This record gives sequence, C-alpha cells and structure tokens, in this order.
Amino acid sequence: MAPLRRRFIQLAGGASFLALLGCNRQEQGMLTLYTFGDSILDCGRYNEFGVHPGQLLVQNDDRLFPEFQGQDLKSRQPARLEHRARDGATVDSMLAQVQGLRVEGKAIALITIGGNDLLRGLIRDSGAGITTFANTLDTFVQNLPIRPVLLGNVYDPTLGDDRRNFLGIEPAIARKNLQRMNTAIQEIANRYGQLVDLHAHFLKGDPSWFTAMIEPSLRGASEVRRVFLPYIIGK
Repeated sequence: MAPLRRRFIQLAGGASFLALLGCNRQEQGMLTLYTFGDSILDCGRYNEFGVHPGQLLVQNDDRLFPEFQGQDLKSRQPARLEHRARDGATVDSMLAQVQGLRVEGKAIALITIGGNDLLRGLIRDSGAGITTFANTLDTFVQNLPIRPVLLGNVYDPTLGDDRRNFLGIEPAIARKNLQRMNTAIQEIANRYGQLVDLHAHFLKGDPSWFTAMIEPSLRGASEVRRVFLPYIIGK
C-alpha cells in the first residue's frame, strides 16, 4: 500500500502542477478589454438590464441579441473586461480613470469622449476651446500604456434633423463644432490607433437608439458594440 500511496501523491502533485501550468498559460493568453470615457461606453444605467457595449464585446447576451451569438471575444479566446468609463465624464476627468491602472498581457483600449464637453460649452465654441480639448485628449492617449487604441467619435443625437434640436442654439453652429471636435478626434486616432466612426453609423439610426434624449438605449448600446466589433475581432 505504501508504494501505491506514494504513486498517488506523485500523480496528484503532477496534476496540480499541470493545472497550475494551464492556469498560467490561460492568464498569459488572456485579452483584457479596457473602456475609458463617457456614457457612450458607460450606459448600463440607462437600460433595465444594465448592459453596456464593453460587456457585449467581451460576451454577447444571446437572449437579448441573438443576432450576435458567437460574435464576441470569449468565443475566440480567453477575455475579460476592465470597465473604467464613467457616465458624465469630460476630457479633463479622464485622468481619474487611469488611477491604479496595471496593464499585463494583451490589451485593447476603447475610448469615447467629447459629448459632455460639447454640452458644457464647446458646442458654442468660437475660439480655442476645442483645440484645448484636443490637446488634452492627445496627451491622455499618448501616455495610455495600452495598444491598440480604438477611439470613437461623437454621434449626433438629433440624427441630423434640425427639428430635433434640443440645445437652444443655432443648429449650424452646433453642427460645425461637432464636426470640429470629430475632426480633432480623428487626427488623434490616426496618430495613435484607429478611429471608430460612431457618428456616421448613428446617422443611419432612429430615436429608439437613444434614451434621456442623448444617451444610448439598450438598442443603442448594441449599436455602439456593432461599430466597435469589427475592429475588436480584427485585433
């Protein structure tokens, strides 16, 4: 019995070692999806299921969105989400989102920012406000220790329809500054990563994609996911 017991311990020890080795390999192969920015990515509070785009990119909810079954990161490799985007964020508050950030292994960063900056005054900008925004965002992305970076631009919640103007300012001024901001975002994306054109996609949408006037609804969260998805799977 003694030799048999020793053999069992050896096998158990070997199994534990192999399990540990497998765990380490899985951790090394893990892809982490990081989200930074505003409510375009942090819109869970605006739907009854608490769903936001980062969740759906890592693992689709097949019950809610059967169209996307198998179209997520976990269907292809070990993956996890580190969700740092915050509803209401502006470009000046993004530094708080990288506090304590530790990046290990493969990673992709998603960033959406600018909508709240527009609402807080840049939609009326006639001077250097959007230039200051761009410089601040450029510094953030340049120093972010994650590559690749996928940078989403700002969509138009009026769907290009001046009759849906909710800001009380001349639509032509608002659209000009939205374009200026999105041009700045594109230039930064070209330098450090990839632009994801949420603006163009949402112009093809309808009011059901929004809630609370400007926030992504449940459908909107999925549509944000739809635009990021080809770049995520491609990376």
